[in-house]
Amino acid sequence: MTGENFSDRGMKHSVDWRLVVTYLLLILIGWVNIYASIHSEGPASIFDFSFRCGKQFVWILTAVALAALILFVINPGVWQSAAVPIYLFVLVLLVAVIFLGIEVKGSRSWFEFGPVRFQPAEISKISTSLLLASVMSQPGYKITKTKYFLLTALVIGLPMLIILGESETGSALVYAGFIFVMYREGLSGWWIFSILVAILLFILTLTLSPYVSVLVLLGIVALGVIVQGKRLDKWLPINLGVLLLLAFLPRLMGLAAGKWSFLEGVQPLYILLGICLCAATYFIYKGFVSRNRYLMLSALGVVAGIALVLSTDVIFNSVLQDHQRKRIEVLLGIKEDPAGVGYNVAQSMIAIGSGGLTGKGFLNGTQTTFGFVPEQSTDFIFCTVGEEWGFLGCALVILLYVFLIYRIVADAEKCRESFTRIYGYCVAACIFMHLFINIGMTIGLMPVIGIPLPLLSYGGSSLWAFTVLIFIFISLYRQEKKYY
Repeated sequence: MTGENFSDRGMKHSVDWRLVVTYLLLILIGWVNIYASIHSEGPASIFDFSFRCGKQFVWILTAVALAALILFVINPGVWQSAAVPIYLFVLVLLVAVIFLGIEVKGSRSWFEFGPVRFQPAEISKISTSLLLASVMSQPGYKITKTKYFLLTALVIGLPMLIILGESETGSALVYAGFIFVMYREGLSGWWIFSILVAILLFILTLTLSPYVSVLVLLGIVALGVIVQGKRLDKWLPINLGVLLLLAFLPRLMGLAAGKWSFLEGVQPLYILLGICLCAATYFIYKGFVSRNRYLMLSALGVVAGIALVLSTDVIFNSVLQDHQRKRIEVLLGIKEDPAGVGYNVAQSMIAIGSGGLTGKGFLNGTQTTFGFVPEQSTDFIFCTVGEEWGFLGCALVILLYVFLIYRIVADAEKCRESFTRIYGYCVAACIFMHLFINIGMTIGLMPVIGIPLPLLSYGGSSLWAFTVLIFIFISLYRQEKKYY
């Protein structure tokens, strides 16, 4: 067999062309919808380079060229060996942009070079994914070991914290998706469950009260301990009775205050916290003596949950910025501001809802044509799809993303090299988080935090970053398929 024939055979069977075709379909759909979102501004055609549609065409051409370079020219082996210097270089860029970058919509996260803007936060997902895969593929690595867990958390946490310092909350939130990679590599599912509980407690504290949050926390932890101990028949009725009594504690204290004056002014929350902390101390001691690790961790979980509940007000009012607080308040229904911070989401939901089953037709969307939705070619590109293509168009786009993620995960699982597998999961996690946050934002299920829809939204930084992210994996996968 000649070298040429071997190369042709490798090209045909080693590249996942379904991934490549899905990528091309998504960027073409994005380009068409970018044109639809700005056509009322007066571009002569979709190739008008003075408007975003024409500029995006240039970005698409350069992105495809970049993809070909990664796939057919650059040696796939370079990515693992260069993971550390790439990561450190991007960290330097992330710090430098805080001091040397320009401020765009309250976020100092962009370098500007004439007409071109560049956002280091976009490529930080690539550098973090590469180093994460390099670290987690080391011989003897086990995420359950403290030193490896801390090293992994450091790799993820450093760029995430710097990006938060740039006020790029949306980009920083994407890093939470790496927990799915850690789960695949052996992290306990309780970590994901704990994060979900923390989010629930934060929301309940803001919308209801700290007292309700602590009660819910106690109920969740008690149920977990009972199920783990397999004593539902004995302990479930007892715990339900205690929780019911604590639920009525404020009412009972109100009635008793009329008879016992010393109860006047005593907050029921303080009584509940005192009970919880005393019980937690007892169960930590009992778990230590009986070597019941689960019981100890559950008691510590109650203490950590209470700390989160009590610090929610500080986090919300002192850590989050004013526009972030307003968006969360509108999302949770604490306040209504349809003409202010809630305007984007309200108009986006109108646009998507008005599309119906099949949409109003290409270039016929009224919300789009008259520019009711701000940032419609970037963060809110999905509402253009909803208005002009309807439910069927939205379903098609989402299915393409689902297929893209599925193929990446499926290919990753076939890989013998742990570096390629872990990197593939990192890619899938990044795409999923962007998809979940962006679409959730456009339909009112997530706060507006400014995050692009992968491959569809206008922007060179985002398109290039996702192109590199995806095609590094395709290249690594191709390298394995050549020999196995």
